[in-house]
Amino acid sequence: THRPCANGLAVLMHTVPSSQASVPRESDLHILKVSTESKNLALGNAVHARLIKTSQFDVVQSNHLLGLYCKCDRLSAARQLFDEMPERNGVSCNLLMAGYLHGGFPTQAVSVFKLMSFGELLFHPNEYVFTTALASCADISALNEGRQCHAYVLKSGLVSHSYVRNALLHMYTKCLDMESALGVFGGGSDFDLFVFNSMINGFLDNGQQSEAKNILSRMVKEIAQWDHVSYVSVLGLCTDSKDPKFGGQIHGQILRRGMEFSDFVCSAIVDMYGKCSDVQNAVLAFHELPGKNVVSWTAVMASCTQNGHFEESLKLFIQMADDGVQANGLTYAVALNSCAGLSALRSGDALNGHAEKTGCKSYLSVGNALINMYSKSGSIDDATKAFTSMLNRDIISWNSIINAYSNFGFAKEALETFHNMLAEEETPTCVTFIGVLSACAHLGLVDEGFYYLNHFMRELGIEPGKEHYTCMVGLLCRAGRLDEVDRFMRDTRTEWDIVAWRTLLSACQVHGNHGLGYKVAEHILQLDPDDVGTYISLSNMYSKARRWDGVVKVRKLMRQRDIKKEPGVSWIQIGNETHVFVSEDKKHPWMEQITEKVAELITEIKLIGYVPNIACASHDVEDEQKEEYLRYHSEKLAIAFGVIRMPPGAAIYVMKNLRMCDDCHVAMKLISIVTNRKLVVRDANRFHCFESGCCSCDDYW
Repeated sequence: THRPCANGLAVLMHTVPSSQASVPRESDLHILKVSTESKNLALGNAVHARLIKTSQFDVVQSNHLLGLYCKCDRLSAARQLFDEMPERNGVSCNLLMAGYLHGGFPTQAVSVFKLMSFGELLFHPNEYVFTTALASCADISALNEGRQCHAYVLKSGLVSHSYVRNALLHMYTKCLDMESALGVFGGGSDFDLFVFNSMINGFLDNGQQSEAKNILSRMVKEIAQWDHVSYVSVLGLCTDSKDPKFGGQIHGQILRRGMEFSDFVCSAIVDMYGKCSDVQNAVLAFHELPGKNVVSWTAVMASCTQNGHFEESLKLFIQMADDGVQANGLTYAVALNSCAGLSALRSGDALNGHAEKTGCKSYLSVGNALINMYSKSGSIDDATKAFTSMLNRDIISWNSIINAYSNFGFAKEALETFHNMLAEEETPTCVTFIGVLSACAHLGLVDEGFYYLNHFMRELGIEPGKEHYTCMVGLLCRAGRLDEVDRFMRDTRTEWDIVAWRTLLSACQVHGNHGLGYKVAEHILQLDPDDVGTYISLSNMYSKARRWDGVVKVRKLMRQRDIKKEPGVSWIQIGNETHVFVSEDKKHPWMEQITEKVAELITEIKLIGYVPNIACASHDVEDEQKEEYLRYHSEKLAIAFGVIRMPPGAAIYVMKNLRMCDDCHVAMKLISIVTNRKLVVRDANRFHCFESGCCSCDDYW
């Protein structure tokens, strides 16, 4: 808020020569008009000082001064002048209100209107005052004040003025009261483009796509020439409707009419194609733009990232830098999320440093993206540092770190952070409780989990969804209460997807309940006959039970249905290069050194208790051959390569496409001891953080 300048105006009395005292009133008004148009504050101050000294004020001169101070952004001086005016009228109030509104202080504008309409001033507002008041209510979404203003408009008989009606519609759409907006819209005609734009955007913001289309149909008939806001609004409708064909037609109309591309229209076109999963046209539309800036570059990068084209997004980031375009906070956030999608820790580290140098790291979106990138790249310590170093946090920040802790198995930290969030009066969302329930599952807190699900969430008005119920299935499974899982799944009214059944199948494997596991696997294959993971799990259960006939049966069924087992693939980033390893594949150029290192590591961990778990080798061959197969699992090859190439003691991060087998899990724990390193492996299930012979999953997975 603005405070009056202490004695600021009085001082001006001593700065003007006395010869100016004879200047006629018309000259004063002319000088003030010229001063306002040119924003010549010094000249206006001189006239103001002379008027104070000669006591020749009248309301017209005061209003001219008010206009000058507001236009020059001297709102505190304008308010002081307004308060000291011996005579005021509606023009005085409107000038001050408009100054507050355009100066970014709409709340003060509304307070002046209240003084004028219901308080000590008691002027009768005209159509200009109502327009300014309604625009101020729209800016701060003050629906109650806007409705009071609407009632006053009706009482004053000024609703027929087009700009008052337009302001009413804009206020209701900004406050998302579309029913009232439709009432105003239906009671008038000859609306201008501004009204149609407001109505379409209001319905889109309210999630009412069909109503927005109805307004669009009327706009097509009544408005021949659209502006940039219109095209952005209509492209937004195409985006929300996931209608790339309609969006393409709008894009074509823009090109045919030869409209000059604004930053917002360019971004809307690219964004529309991207959110309609048409990355090819998004990139094509971007390259056809006559001029490219950081907004359009960021839009095309976001289109690639949203559709899983992470490498393409990072390539565009590099091209943007080569073209001399400076990235902003949102650009860095998109690039960091692309690194998260690739689990590219080194590239994310480099972007982190770059954002810090350019001053963009302090942006909230960048901080959130850093948490996401580090957590999905396996570095929970760096994710924690990113979170704790943030000056400001929102619910995305809290949700990101809580779910990161849960995914890593750091359940205590997840629940502690959740309680810290509540202490800071941040309201949880449905995403928050996915992390909280997962943490409860990790710690076996069955009663606490059901409390959060059945009481806490409902107190907050959050309806549990399929993801939350699946977390509860995981909680009961981890506690070994498989009979309760069956009852819970039958009693809960939700459409269980294949993820919940896979969770139960995994629990059957972990707890050795193969009988139930066979039944669950059969049910999953009825739901999805092409689910490769279930065939593998079923084969593994038969293998652990040494039922080789069952293994043969599953493999025969896979051949009949043309189901091919995906080979185990692991990858590790060394410097700027990503190295990929496939199980039992010996084509890597360093394979000779890697084989020697694997043998060396196996020898060392055998000395501290490692015994190859040959049950994990689903090959019907001699035990010695099974042990050989286990040596060449892809994650062992990647870890061995990391030990060779990474500095002593440095953490090693490996990603794998499939779930890690029991043998590799035991081996990784022991390798972390003999190498004195932290090993982080992200498999298809979760993150495993191996350190000093322990795993963050507590060996459950």
